[in-house]
Amino acid sequence: MPDHSESSSRPAAPAASPEPSGLSRRGVLRAAAATGALGIPLGAAIAGASPAAAAPGLVPAAVPDLPAGLVPYLSPYINWAGEITHGGLWACAPRTGQDLADLANWARANGWRLRPRGKSHNWSPLTITPSTGHHAKVLLLDTTKHLTAMALTTPPPGAPGAVRAQAGVTLDTLMAFLAGHGLGVTNTPAPGELTLGGTLAIDAHGTSVPADGESARPGHTYGTLSNLVLALTAIVWDAGQNAYVVKTFRRGTDEECEALATHLGRGLIVEAEIQAGEDIPLRCQSRVDLTADELFAAPGSALAARGNTFADFMAESGRVEAIWFAFTDRPWLKVWSLSPQRPATSRPVHAPYNYPFSDLIPTPVSRLAGLLIGGSWFLAPALGAAQYTVAATGLTATVAKDLWGPSHTLQFYLRPTTLRETANGYGILTRRADVQRVVSEFAVYYRRQLADWAAAGRFPINGQVEIRVGGLDQPGDSAAPGARPPLLSVVRPHPDHPDYDCVVWVDVLTQPTSPGAHEFYREMERFLMSTFDGTYALARVEWSKGWGYTDTAAWADQQIIESAVPASYGTGQWAEAVSILDRLDPHRIFGNAFTDQLVR
Repeated sequence: MPDHSESSSRPAAPAASPEPSGLSRRGVLRAAAATGALGIPLGAAIAGASPAAAAPGLVPAAVPDLPAGLVPYLSPYINWAGEITHGGLWACAPRTGQDLADLANWARANGWRLRPRGKSHNWSPLTITPSTGHHAKVLLLDTTKHLTAMALTTPPPGAPGAVRAQAGVTLDTLMAFLAGHGLGVTNTPAPGELTLGGTLAIDAHGTSVPADGESARPGHTYGTLSNLVLALTAIVWDAGQNAYVVKTFRRGTDEECEALATHLGRGLIVEAEIQAGEDIPLRCQSRVDLTADELFAAPGSALAARGNTFADFMAESGRVEAIWFAFTDRPWLKVWSLSPQRPATSRPVHAPYNYPFSDLIPTPVSRLAGLLIGGSWFLAPALGAAQYTVAATGLTATVAKDLWGPSHTLQFYLRPTTLRETANGYGILTRRADVQRVVSEFAVYYRRQLADWAAAGRFPINGQVEIRVGGLDQPGDSAAPGARPPLLSVVRPHPDHPDYDCVVWVDVLTQPTSPGAHEFYREMERFLMSTFDGTYALARVEWSKGWGYTDTAAWADQQIIESAVPASYGTGQWAEAVSILDRLDPHRIFGNAFTDQLVR
C-alpha cells in the first residue's frame, strides 16, 4: 500500500539476542543436502535453529547500525535445492517503503548491498552468490514479515479488477484474496508460497495458451505475471535529491515500469498494482496411460495421427503440463480446461495443493533418494519408476484424476515439502503450429542422451522432465494504454520474429549432487541453443532456473552469460533495459557479483 498507509504498520519488537546454536556453514551445507533430497524445510531440519541464529565465527564482526530503528539479526540462507547456502548474513524486516529507502541510502553511505529475500524458492544466484563470504557487507531484507498488505483498486477500462499488493505477500494468499472478489488470473507458477516481489523479479509463468475457439478474456494474459503489472512502486535513485526515494511508475506512461517488471534482482519493489480478470473455475484431468512415444510423437507420424499428442491436448484445452519421470515411458499429463459448471465426474475442491502424494514424500521414494545421495546413483531408474508409481496410484487413491474448483485451487499444486531437486530451465519461443515439433525434437534428444549416459554407467538425471506451453507477454493484454512488454521477460516478443506467438517451457530436474549433472546440462544447453537458434524456434534461459553451464558449475559459462543471453533479446532490446536499471540504481545497491556480470 502507499506509504501513508504503510506508516500505520506496527514496528517490529526488538529481537532478542541470538543464542549460540552450533549452526556452522558446514552444518548448513549438510542440512542443504538433506533438505534438498527429502523436501524438508530447513527450519525443521536443523533442530533448535532459528532464523536469527548463526555461528559466531562465520558472520561480520560488527553489528550494522541500521536506520529507522530497524533491528539487525543473523540469518542463515539456503536456496530451494541447497546449492547456494550461507551460514549467517545480517538481515532485517523493513516495515514500510520509506524503511527501504532509508536502508538504500544507509547502504550507499556504508558500502553495503541490499538483497530482498522472500521465500528463497529460487535456483539461480539472483539473491546471493555461492561465493558470498562470511564477512560480506550484504544485508538480507525479509519482505514477508510486514510488507504483505493488499487492497482492491479501481481498475482501468478493459480490466474487470485490479489489486495493489506489497512485495512480501505470497501468491496463494493474493490469489485467494482475488478469488474472494470473483477475480483471478490465467497463469501462476505451481508453488503458491512465492512472494509477489520475487515472482515479478523473474517473470514467473504458468501454462496456458488459448484453446481452439477460446477468446481472450479482459484482464487476463496468457503470458507471465509481469505482464499484468499496471504500476510499480520501487526504491530508485533521484539525482535531484541525491538520494534513494520511494517512487511509483505507471505502465505505458513510464518506461521504468517495463524495466522493473522483470528486473532480475537489479531493483527493489515495494508494491505492485496488477490487473485481474473474471475468475472462471477450472477442471484439471490427469492421465498416466499415454506413452511418451505417442505424447511427444513427431508431427505427421503415424503415432501423431492417433490424436493424443501434446499439441492435440493444447488445441483442445490450451492448458497442458507433462511430467516425465526419468527412465519411464508414461508421463503424468495434466490438462486444465475452463469449466464454469462442474462436470458430473469431477471432484470439487475448495483449496490448493490437491496432490498430497507429491507433497509428502512416501517412504520408498525417500529411501531411494537417500541411497542416491549416499552414492548409489545407479538407482536412478528405480527412483523414476517409484515416482511414476506413486503418481499413478496416488491419483487413484486420492480421487485426484478429475478435479474442479476455483482457478487458484488447481493452479497451485506444489508445496515446500515436495522433493527438492535442482533444475535447468529454458523458454523456447516458436509458432503455435510448431509446438509439437519442438517438443518432439527435445524428447528424442533427451531420451537418447539418458540412454547413452546410462550405457556408460552414468546416471546424472534422476528426477523428471517438465514441459509446459504458454503465451508471450503481448502488450495488447494490458489494460494500460501504451503498454510495452516487460523488457527482460523471457517471453517478450522478439522483434525479428513476429510470427512467434507462444513458448515451450522445458526443465529437467535431478538431485543437486548427482555426478555429471552439470556436464549433462551443458550438453543439453548446447543442443537447445543450436537447434532452436531462431530459425523456427528460439531458446532463451529461464531466469530462476539453472543455465550457463560448464562441466562443473551452473551460471558460469561466460559466453552464455555475456553474449548468448543478451543476443536472444534482439539488437538494442537488452541494452535499453540495462540502461534504465542502471539509471534507477547507479550505485548498484541492489545486486550482487552475478547480476553485475549479467545485467550490463
